[in-house]
Amino acid sequence: MPVVSTAGGDPKGVRLVLLVVLLLAGMAGVLWMMGRVPYCTCGSLKLWHGSAFSSENSQHLFDWYTPSHVIHGLLLYLATALLMPGRSLGARLVAALTVEAAWEIVENTDLVIERYRATTISLDYYGDSIVNSVADALAMMAGFGLASRLPVAASVTLGVVFEVFTGMMIRDNLTLNVLMLVYPMEAIKAWQAAISL
Repeated sequence: MPVVSTAGGDPKGVRLVLLVVLLLAGMAGVLWMMGRVPYCTCGSLKLWHGSAFSSENSQHLFDWYTPSHVIHGLLLYLATALLMPGRSLGARLVAALTVEAAWEIVENTDLVIERYRATTISLDYYGDSIVNSVADALAMMAGFGLASRLPVAASVTLGVVFEVFTGMMIRDNLTLNVLMLVYPMEAIKAWQAAISL
């Protein structure tokens, strides 16, 4: 996340922090009202859950899909730079977080959850826990912050490395996830399923 200075009582920095906290709390509140569980119903909360093919996936803080949310941040940094020229980095971060929070809410609707289960190998996916959604939003903010500091080539390289690495580790990544949601392909689904056997 971009560094926010509150030295000297900087009201803009304080307002930015408050807006971020309110957006995260608002997203969590909506997810709670939608019936999402606060954290894994297994009764524990792990920092990392490494199995992409279990009912505990997307229930803990971080998992194999966390890099996808960092990439969201890289992409939203670019999008806000193009769509909000001249706006402050803080305003662009708030816009990016609003988009990410909206996605977390839409992603956890019954319609999208059923789409994941029908078109991907995520047969045990029942939506994200609230703590996982908040961690995903924080990962997006980390990606946004990295993009604000890294040269463009380094941001692109980071995104490609994350995609290739997660693709090799779990045969899934942001690109495949979007593809399988929008235009499912049986050949890809079969290739992905082979790793979970």
